[in-house]
Parts: sequence; structure tokens; C-alpha cells
Amino acid sequence: MIGARAKIAGLITAQMLAWPVAAANLQISPVMISLRAGQGASGISMQNLGEAPVYGQVRIYQWEQKDGDDVLTPTQEIVASPPIIQIAPKASQMIRLVRRSEQLPTSELCYRILIDEIPKDENGPASGVDIRLRYSVPMFVLPADERASPLLAWSVFKKEGNWMLRVRNSGTQRAQIGALELSNASGQQFVIAPGLFGYVLAGRVREWRLPTSGDADLNGTLAVKANINSRPLSASTVAKVE
Repeated sequence: MIGARAKIAGLITAQMLAWPVAAANLQISPVMISLRAGQGASGISMQNLGEAPVYGQVRIYQWEQKDGDDVLTPTQEIVASPPIIQIAPKASQMIRLVRRSEQLPTSELCYRILIDEIPKDENGPASGVDIRLRYSVPMFVLPADERASPLLAWSVFKKEGNWMLRVRNSGTQRAQIGALELSNASGQQFVIAPGLFGYVLAGRVREWRLPTSGDADLNGTLAVKANINSRPLSASTVAKVE
């Protein structure tokens, strides 16, 4: 394995993290938020392109990775204002996001901003149980050291008949993985994801089941090509059976 720089009463996992930030008649910008270490606030602009009002709620979660998977936990470290939204047709609204602590982090802090679009009943917005759409926006508070970067180690292994990918990030900044491709020793290429594949947070390990058949020839030494935080990276790893 070669390195390359590059509970709401339960756990909320990767499926939630994949929900879109632009769908139906609601547009959200930006799609990712980064705060410099000394920056205390940012915002999300929401635009209603439809002919009916949009109602919703905003909640903030600390984003961690444990046992190779994504975990979201409610937090008060970031406060959203307003937490309840009502956007008129053809109108927009800004959600202000304020970091409550002024402490400068030594490693990147990670959050998810979840925006639930709630249907309206005869008396106004529904209770919140019936969610129409959910939008998930990643938010990062950068470490004090602006030279922070990911430091990645890749491992491809076979488990219970499926090929898996494990990526360890021992750096102080997340790694956004995109355009991921593997190649075996004979030059056969396996396109794992043409676009965004996922994140490995700073100091964490993330695992994925690869979208390949169990009999795919991923044995031996593999070349890894990917975009890490929008920058190209090449590495290698040796596949194994666990």
C-alpha cells in the first residue's frame, strides 16, 4: 500500500450524503462551504424557481467517519439562521451559518447542512415528518495551518466475494475523490466513478464496495488514478483477500 499526498437517535449514513443540492424548483448555492480558520460565518442562498411557496427546515450535523462509514451527529457548533424557511415563488432567501467557537482548529472540522423541504398542508407547513426533498451541503472549517493537505493510502481488497476500496487519510484536510479509475497489471481499466466518488475526512478511514463484479481481475498490483480536491493524482496499491 503506497501513500500519496494528495445519532437524531441513530446514525445517518452515506446515502444521505449523496442527496442533491439542486432539484425540483429549488436551487441552492454554493454546493460546498469552506470557512477559513478565523472566519466566523458564511451563508447559503436558496432560490425558488417554482410557482408555489417552498417551506423547509435547516439542521446542522457534525460529520465524522467511523468504522469505515459516514456518521452524522446533531451539533450546536454551527447555528443556522433562520432554521425554518419559507420562500415565496420566484424569490430567494439567505441562510446564515455562524460558527459559535473562535478557537482555531489544528485539523479540519467537517459538517453537513441538511435542508428538508416540507410539504404544506391546509394550515401551513406540515409537522416535518413528511419530507418531500432533502438537500445535503458539506461544510468545512479549515485548519489554522493553511498548508494543510490530505495524505492518502489506498487499499483494494476482497471481502465476502466483493471488491472493496479502503482509503486512509492521515492528513489534516479532507480528500474529495473524483474521476476514480483502477488499472491492473495487464493494463485493463476499471472506471469506478467518472465524477464525484466520495470523501475521506482528515485523520479518518473510509471504505466502499466497488461497483465491479466479484470476478473482476483486480488481483495484484493496481494503478490508481483520481482527482483529489480537483487535482490529478496517481498512486498504486496491491489487492489482497481478507
